[in-house]
Amino acid sequence: MEIARAAARLFAGRGLRATRAEDIAQAAGVAPRTFYRYFATKEEAVAPLYAAGAQRWAEAVRAAPADLPLPAALEHAARHVLTPGTGVSTASWEWVRTLVRLTHTSPALRRVWAEVCQAAERTLAETLEARLGPPAADTDASDASGGAPAASELRFGAAVASAAVRVAVESWAAGSAAATGEEGPAALALRNLRALHGFSWPTA
Repeated sequence: MEIARAAARLFAGRGLRATRAEDIAQAAGVAPRTFYRYFATKEEAVAPLYAAGAQRWAEAVRAAPADLPLPAALEHAARHVLTPGTGVSTASWEWVRTLVRLTHTSPALRRVWAEVCQAAERTLAETLEARLGPPAADTDASDASGGAPAASELRFGAAVASAAVRVAVESWAAGSAAATGEEGPAALALRNLRALHGFSWPTA
């Protein structure tokens, strides 16, 4: 993770184009060969930071009180993870803003971000399964007897929830609003999730 933090500091401070993999290795206190043992490109070096945020989101959904219905559990988790000072410091959110903005100008970094977001959807689907029970076969998904949700329903629900949070973070990063307040990532994510109250969430 130290390599990822070093990459983020350099990307934020001097820009992506002016930063070499060797610069990241030096800032992290490792040899270039150590850097390339873990990452094929300089852009991949920040993937652990992107992934850490996604992992915190999934863990917060998993840790939400068991008596909360799924929409409320997702909102509880978003509030916990995206409010500065609870999951990530206010200063670190400025790093997030820079790293997300860089995805708009760097195809390589945009690919890293997309891959992490896709992996996050799979992780969230597993988290939903843990809350709701193992998925039923898709052929039984519409069974009126009320069994576990189908695997496709879990994946779709995870994709919808993940998109609500991802769009909130990307929208905040594109602007200049503070990380706190009505235009911060937490508030935007809650707004997006609440707009989905009519969505047919998977149920056990």
